[in-house]
Amino acid sequence: MFDPLWKLTLGLLTGIIFGFLLQKGRVAKFHVIVNQFLFRDWTVVKVMGTAVIVGAVGIYLLLPTEAVALHIKPLVWLGIVAGGICFGVGMAIYGYCPGTSVAACGEGRRDAMVGVFGMLLGAGIYVVLYPPLSEWLKNWGDAGKITLPQISGTSPWLWVGGLGLFAAGAIALFDRGSRGSTPGLQGENHDEVSRVEGSAHSIQDR
Repeated sequence: MFDPLWKLTLGLLTGIIFGFLLQKGRVAKFHVIVNQFLFRDWTVVKVMGTAVIVGAVGIYLLLPTEAVALHIKPLVWLGIVAGGICFGVGMAIYGYCPGTSVAACGEGRRDAMVGVFGMLLGAGIYVVLYPPLSEWLKNWGDAGKITLPQISGTSPWLWVGGLGLFAAGAIALFDRGSRGSTPGLQGENHDEVSRVEGSAHSIQDR
């Protein structure tokens, strides 16, 4: 049922490294994630996109060595659509995703701790309701454990390479857009600092 201990240890070590990089990349900051939803800061997309590419390459490189194993989930259409909507709404309200919320807990952020508690509670409820819920969801469409390479009859590396090229182009486009909007953002930040300093001087005068 469980992978060997050395595999679990490898997963723990890579998870710690990933959390460290999330923190250093400032993706565990509430305002960074919120600004991503407002299309003001593309840090989240760039960091997570890079993580997806590195993860895909690493997994398919390690598969022949049996250091990793693919655990493909069934493509249950209603579950994916409903889960995606809940995930997006929850992330927009909460300001964190499951991964970044754990990293934020490591920084001592109390709002993230409350969210992690809620996720654990929700996961527990899902486990209790899973047997009847899974059967009901499958009635709305279950395509089984399939992947894009299996559907197309092509090599996984073709999809990984295409995903890498798409990510590189998207990151370059975001960087160009960020450089173009920098002066305006700097002006906004300067105005905000000026307002704060003006308010501070007013309080001192009183």
